[in-house]
Amino acid sequence: MPYALVLGDVLALLAAFYLGRLSHAFYYHLSPGWVLLYWWGTLAQVNVLLFLLLMALGITAFAVKGHYARRKAFWDEAGEVLGVFTLLLALNATIAFSGKWPLSRLWLFSTWVLALALLPLARWLVHHILQRLGVWMRPVVVIGCGRNAAEAIRALDSEPMLGYAVQRVLMPGGCSSTASGELPTQAPREALGDDPLATLARLGKPHVVLALDMDQWDAQEKLVRSLGLSYPNLTVVPPLRGLPLFGMEAMHFFGHEVLMLRVRDNLARRGPRIVKRLFDLVTASLLVVLLSPLLFYIAWRIRREDGGPVFFIQERVGRGGGTFGCLKFRSMVMDAEDRLKQYLQSHPDLAAEYERNFKLRNDPRVTRIGKFLRRGSLDELPQLFNVLRGDMSLVGPRPLLARELDRYGDNICLYHMVYPGITGLWQVSGRSETTFDERAYLDAWYIKNWTLWYDIVILLLTVKVVFRREGAY
Repeated sequence: MPYALVLGDVLALLAAFYLGRLSHAFYYHLSPGWVLLYWWGTLAQVNVLLFLLLMALGITAFAVKGHYARRKAFWDEAGEVLGVFTLLLALNATIAFSGKWPLSRLWLFSTWVLALALLPLARWLVHHILQRLGVWMRPVVVIGCGRNAAEAIRALDSEPMLGYAVQRVLMPGGCSSTASGELPTQAPREALGDDPLATLARLGKPHVVLALDMDQWDAQEKLVRSLGLSYPNLTVVPPLRGLPLFGMEAMHFFGHEVLMLRVRDNLARRGPRIVKRLFDLVTASLLVVLLSPLLFYIAWRIRREDGGPVFFIQERVGRGGGTFGCLKFRSMVMDAEDRLKQYLQSHPDLAAEYERNFKLRNDPRVTRIGKFLRRGSLDELPQLFNVLRGDMSLVGPRPLLARELDRYGDNICLYHMVYPGITGLWQVSGRSETTFDERAYLDAWYIKNWTLWYDIVILLLTVKVVFRREGAY
């Protein structure tokens, strides 16, 4: 299987290099067929040699990072691919602009742009083919029965391209039938038994994921040691909920069986906040320019429908507990609050739905153009100006109303630490279908585990969710 993955990457990079040659045809107004067939001459030869060198460096970097020997979650792997390509592009630019080589800069830069799209596609195709051939899927046994095991199973199920199929759950001593019944899998459950290694041998020595809860670690210390000796590739899921996983720094001590974790919330540090703000300013400015025709069209449609104001400005709670005017395209009628009171009085059965997350699936206040805007979340586009003004961020917790502060719980201190976002982790995890408690938990996870790459991932997932219209109303 590693050879198939390497071959897929090589073919994707060669295809990007070959198609990048077309940039010559468009730039110099040449026949595409002639450009693709013409490979002799100093210019082509130097470009080929440089690309082959950079491709070899890229494949080596992927091998060192374990892309061909270990299985990784898609977005983690994609982030590493982007990092490697960025370094290769920087090296390419250094050589190309040195002026000492007869290189086609347009050809090589086009190649890396195409490679960034083709390589993930090729990897998906190779994984899909290997799955169809039945050689990629790997049986997994999860040892555990509580909340930690449930989260581990959900995580594995969320990444089908990993090829891990949970086939059985082994429950160590002390597991109750109630706890095992809450596990999100239909895989058979059975007791781990007094001889765990014999049980695993009977199951064909599958890949083992050890996901015990905190109160089980002391009682199962012997199990942890024996599995660690017999399964060198054992996957351990430590019960670290609530800690900033991406902000932790591990400390090892020679000769001592001690692992210390220095915990740091990423967005609590000045450096990451500056990086995030610069990313917001650049990206929001580009989006305003690109979307300006759409913004003007929506404004015209709103004014045309009922002659009312284009924007709806609502006071929301921002960073540090201060308030700001959150901009939206107006999607409701002019007397929205009065109409809502009358509607809830005549439909008391819907009052509970509104109290749950302050939304109604069939809201009588929404205008015709408003329904269209809400289905695509286009009503929130004016918040790009909130980002440029410094009230909001592109990605972050959903801006809270003052009446929602008490419901946010202990995580409110984290919310006050950052700027609220136009989109966020909760929106790409179910949007309006998530409960308020789940929303607060996801917001807290995002703040503690922020990385610039995850901001980019959330923005990409937001585009997918909006186009699919998942959970929006």
